[in-house]
Amino acid sequence: MPTSDSADMREGAETTAGADAGGRADAEERAATGRRTGARNRPETGKRAGGGDEPLPPRLLRRWEIAAPDATTPLTAGNGGRSWRVDTAGGAFFLREHAAPDRRRVLFQHGVTAALDSAGLPVLAPVPARGGRTLVTAAGRGYVLYPWVGGRGRGGLELTFAQCEALGELLGRLHAALDRLTPPVQQSMLVPTPRAADAATAVEEMLRDVPDGEDGTDFDALTARRLRERRGLLAEFAGHQPPDIEVSTVGHLHGSFHGEHLRYGGSGNVTAVLGWDGLTTGPVAGEVVRSAARLFACEDERNLDLDRVEAFVRGHRSAFPLDAGQIQSAVHREWWERLCDVAPLRHRYLGEDGAGERGAATLVGWWSANLDRTLDAFAVPYTAQYAGTPGDSPAYG
Repeated sequence: MPTSDSADMREGAETTAGADAGGRADAEERAATGRRTGARNRPETGKRAGGGDEPLPPRLLRRWEIAAPDATTPLTAGNGGRSWRVDTAGGAFFLREHAAPDRRRVLFQHGVTAALDSAGLPVLAPVPARGGRTLVTAAGRGYVLYPWVGGRGRGGLELTFAQCEALGELLGRLHAALDRLTPPVQQSMLVPTPRAADAATAVEEMLRDVPDGEDGTDFDALTARRLRERRGLLAEFAGHQPPDIEVSTVGHLHGSFHGEHLRYGGSGNVTAVLGWDGLTTGPVAGEVVRSAARLFACEDERNLDLDRVEAFVRGHRSAFPLDAGQIQSAVHREWWERLCDVAPLRHRYLGEDGAGERGAATLVGWWSANLDRTLDAFAVPYTAQYAGTPGDSPAYG
């Protein structure tokens, strides 16, 4: 069984407006973005910090018991550092570099993913080196080798209702296995709540940096308007802050369960759940809600596809049942944290890095106007009237 120390794991902590108005706002924003000549210069991306284009350490791949590589192809660098596809006569592999690995955390993650793989879940276990280690060090850096996974990415809105339900069930099976295979997590977990006043202060500071009048551009004008809208929402809903601590089921979580970390086979089944660097602890209901909000956010008047959300939560309930109260508390908290999170605003309108895990900032206004509706929709799978699966819908194909 993998072991963990909570100090090493990140604490787990994504005015009614009509549909036509929302659609016009989105179209206007896309148009203004196309004219963003006055937007701040973004830092260059894609360059490997500290790594440059230097080759792999000599004889590194000999540390694993694999055939001699026919080709080693660098892949696009992400936040996790450099990586390569390694092609051999015996198959393909994915090699990842950790510039400064937290050995204890990485090995805990490896133990968890290996246990999940052994339990039959679509999770990739690292390939042990000749000496049995899964984290190999060379030239001061860490390297991990994985089997190469096929399949393709799919957005949540591409899924049928049945596939949404199956995906929710998969997340529930992961939660059940994590609960069974990892050490217990303290059940009275303090989850700090962001303060509206702090977010409002940050928005005011951002507004001071936006040119106005003749010195500004169309995009600057849109930026100022979006920031003022957020300031207004923070003032309007300041009394809706959730409590710092709630009674809920907590445990080890994937930490970043969304479309970018899922691979699908030709039949629509999930072939791999990636992205286990985010492995953390926290309320299970919180991960269900965050995942649904990332998977099923829309760029049209729906803003959030609540029909797919219901199917996803129904699937999760079938494998790891919680209750309506926990789900609604998690919806309340996710909405509030999005309302108080200015990182997406900084990224979208001021060109700063660090958009965070919650996706588009534009969902906040719709969610604030439809808070009661979303609270009810997420909890529908736990109500008696939802006992019968709406399987006669054509989306359940």
